[in-house]
Amino acid sequence: MAYLCPMHPDVVEDVPGACPICGMALDPDLSSRQAEPADTDLLSMSRRFWACLLLTLPLFVLAMGEILADGPGLAPLAQFGLATPVVLWGGALFFKRGWASIRTRNLNMFTLIALGTGAAYAFSVAASLLPNLFPPAFRNPDGSVSVYFEAAAVIVTLVQLGQVLELRARARTGSAIRALLDLSPRLARRIEADGSELEVPISEVQPGDRLRLRPGEQVPVDATVVEGTSAVDESMLTGEPIPVAKSAGDRVIGATLNERGSLIIRAERVGRETLLAQIVELVDSAQRSQAPIQRQVDLFAAFFVPAVVATSLLTFVAWSVWGPEPRLAHALLASIAVLIIACPCALGLATPMSIMVALGRGAGLGVLFRNASAIERLRAVDTLVIDKTGTLTVGKPVLQQVLPRGELDEAPLLELVAGLEHGSEHPLSSAIVTAATERGLNPASPLDFEAIPGKGVAGRVNGRAVVVGSAALLAEHGIDATRLAVQAEPLQAEGHTTVFVAADGNPAGVLSLSDPIKAETPGALRSLQSAGIRIIVMSGDSTRTARRVADQLGLNELEAEVLPQEKAEAIKELQARGHVVAMAGDGVNDAPALAQADVGIAMGTGTDVAIQSADVILLGGDLRGISRAHSLSEATLRNIRQNLFFAFGYNTLGVPLAAGVLYPAFGLLLSPMVAAAAMSLSSVSVIGNALRLRNTRLSGDGEG
Repeated sequence: MAYLCPMHPDVVEDVPGACPICGMALDPDLSSRQAEPADTDLLSMSRRFWACLLLTLPLFVLAMGEILADGPGLAPLAQFGLATPVVLWGGALFFKRGWASIRTRNLNMFTLIALGTGAAYAFSVAASLLPNLFPPAFRNPDGSVSVYFEAAAVIVTLVQLGQVLELRARARTGSAIRALLDLSPRLARRIEADGSELEVPISEVQPGDRLRLRPGEQVPVDATVVEGTSAVDESMLTGEPIPVAKSAGDRVIGATLNERGSLIIRAERVGRETLLAQIVELVDSAQRSQAPIQRQVDLFAAFFVPAVVATSLLTFVAWSVWGPEPRLAHALLASIAVLIIACPCALGLATPMSIMVALGRGAGLGVLFRNASAIERLRAVDTLVIDKTGTLTVGKPVLQQVLPRGELDEAPLLELVAGLEHGSEHPLSSAIVTAATERGLNPASPLDFEAIPGKGVAGRVNGRAVVVGSAALLAEHGIDATRLAVQAEPLQAEGHTTVFVAADGNPAGVLSLSDPIKAETPGALRSLQSAGIRIIVMSGDSTRTARRVADQLGLNELEAEVLPQEKAEAIKELQARGHVVAMAGDGVNDAPALAQADVGIAMGTGTDVAIQSADVILLGGDLRGISRAHSLSEATLRNIRQNLFFAFGYNTLGVPLAAGVLYPAFGLLLSPMVAAAAMSLSSVSVIGNALRLRNTRLSGDGEG
């Protein structure tokens, strides 16, 4: 089993642990196994968080009460008792990663956390156990020295909360890959050399094996049909809801669904060679290549941490040599004040607070962000690749027209067809029956019903012999469908699916079905185009059908009949040309492209795999959510930059003050207590600024 870093794809280890570069926990490589791993890291961190929270809350409340009331508070030794398990047990992992970052010279957020928390805790322990070390100027009226246990405990607990949220999101990312693997059946029915049939694990199937595929079963591997006819639902690959007729010589893809007919197939690609396995690998590699927003903070930390440590050491040396007596005590206090005021509480809050508020705001708009990095990347998107079926369109066939030809009018013709289709489970049948019901018709149940896979259905309704399906099926019943074909030709040219109908041996009419465009789609596309976003329709459906939808929406860029891996490759090409690409889709076939894109956007009405592979989910599948999400992304990143300014601004001013730059001229020295207050004020500023996102006006506000 290999373990991979979600931020640095080149980091691969044989055992679980932390990334030597960024300190993040390594993820198991799920693409090579079926079993779902235990979320031990998430479970352990969650337990630590809740235990530390129970100790931190009373410590924080009592310490704040002491400051606000300016009266006696919890004794330092009692604070020591509450804070020590939080810092030394709850924060042990952060200290370990912080030390590793120093040892490997890869300074990151854990460096700041370890230094800041360690400084606050160590100072407080010294003040509690060795108060006589400190000069009278830093004592309270009762002779005690102020302690900062609550600062250390709060930092550890907040960082733990961030780790829990991060691990939970990464666990959901892994579940997307497991969901893809679960699509493939685990058993196959192999035909032996003597003609007998044996059910075997999918891992034992070899290229060239002949397999029996019964009605309602999933195709086990990529194969070619040898015998039989059927209709296979390939919507998990193409997104097209209408099943595809299959007969000898046609190819079938693993994990697609055989509907009514029985097939004998010959295995061609098995194991990691199947299309589904390739999709899994594409999703896995693309997800791991996405860089989280924390890199921006770590970049700051790489410069900030050495500067703070150097300043603290220089402060200690300066006060030890030139400071007033007792020089050592003053040197120790000044150097610790520098570390306390530089404590990364505000820096740690700068990003997650804005993200948390943005997530809540987005949820209220019907937009769910899976991770913080999606918010960062979405604002830079200049190209939107969008799937057709289920994204631009409703995603299932709807009856559009009933065109009688003969003695029957529209209503009686539809009533006959709907009566016959009551016996079928085909998606087109469901659309026809639904349309008849909506029009107030009352179809009778069929007699002598027969379903012919890939061709249609036949039977008797209200005493009349009815045949519904393709021209070939009508020809088999001795019915000339030439005139019906002429009638259907303009509809087919527009991308509609047509069904021929015959009654009592005579042509009776044509039914036209199509996947309608969502009502909100045109307005949503106009909004995106006005924001300067280029839109490309990319569909696995036929060129004719996809072109009809694109033309109706006024979209000029179209790529049709595109396979899942080809969608991902097309997005890679766009990225190679310097474009920041978002992909919007709803099916399993969109999963690799959703993962490869800089931002994957899934319809909330789509498949679980598409939703789990995406960075942004639009509840209800409303495309207008994309422009709202884009606007929210811009506002959030602007807010994060402001927070970082507050965090570093306080340090820029506070660190020199803590070091004592004003002491030679004014005799002023910043005590650790004031340093802690400044640190708290920076955190309050960050939180208050982040909360402004709740009322920020977005470009999509007030729409539909």
